[in-house]
Amino acid sequence: MRVVSVVLAAATVAAAVAGSMAGCSSAGTAPATEQPPATERSPATAPATEQSPAAGTAPATERFPAAGTVGAIDYWTKGRLLTATDWRASRMAGAPPPGARPTAHTSLQATRVGALFLRDGSDDHFCTASVVSSPGRDLLITAAHCINGGNGSGYRSDLVFIPDYRDGEAPYGIWTPSRLLVAPGWAKSADPALDVGFVVLEPRDGENIEQVLGADTLTFDPGYRNLVRVTGYPQSSSEPITCRNWTTEQSASQLKFSCGGFTGGTSGSPWITRFDSATGTGHVVGVIGGYQQGGDTASVSYSAYLDTAIKQLYDEAIAG
Repeated sequence: MRVVSVVLAAATVAAAVAGSMAGCSSAGTAPATEQPPATERSPATAPATEQSPAAGTAPATERFPAAGTVGAIDYWTKGRLLTATDWRASRMAGAPPPGARPTAHTSLQATRVGALFLRDGSDDHFCTASVVSSPGRDLLITAAHCINGGNGSGYRSDLVFIPDYRDGEAPYGIWTPSRLLVAPGWAKSADPALDVGFVVLEPRDGENIEQVLGADTLTFDPGYRNLVRVTGYPQSSSEPITCRNWTTEQSASQLKFSCGGFTGGTSGSPWITRFDSATGTGHVVGVIGGYQQGGDTASVSYSAYLDTAIKQLYDEAIAG
């Protein structure tokens, strides 16, 4: 492990960004476009959704002034990136048939997926986040518990997003947030059905992140059974991992995904279905989080179901 205290400021990574924009499609071993399976969710079993807040109620968002974002970049030296601890500390270290439990392998490319570094008090942590399509072309999706502790504890600080992060390197630069958003029900009571959060990013070098990397499409009410690939960061000093398997219904408000290797740090990892190897894009139907904040073991992961409450939060994020 190289633990070198080198400041990865915006000026440092700009040259790396300019030289690494080619080749953003997925590796040649990616399968052909995955066809969406029939969904199995009956309207009668739709999970309860949180009611819209009353008029005048402040949304559960936080804005970051420009001065704060510069400080966040300066804070994250290479040494701190490499020694940040995963957020899921309780975890242990072709389309498979139904019921199979495969093991994740290293992802050769994860352009739209990245490590989300953050501070919680005096501790440095990281999660996973990914770029999703939005009118502003500036949006990430992750787990709510990655950016807000819930139960009234408030938002994390000094967040930065590094797409395709590997071993302390930032090939597409370091991106800082302008807003963080979680649902009021998560902020107040850490409701597992609302463990989804959004991060609105500041432009970088005059461009928004979707202009640079592209984005996956967020899909709401996707049904419980989908063939997905899940990509995330189990350790801050290594590469992302990925795995394909079918989702199942854990409960009315939760999806379940079985695959070994998804240890701490993979919270917020996108669940992507209908992946098109030609464009390297797909449809996000969940993120690791929800029940047990994503799962208590490395072999089984969960996601809050993307229902109307999550759609309401997304609408708030893109409204600005």
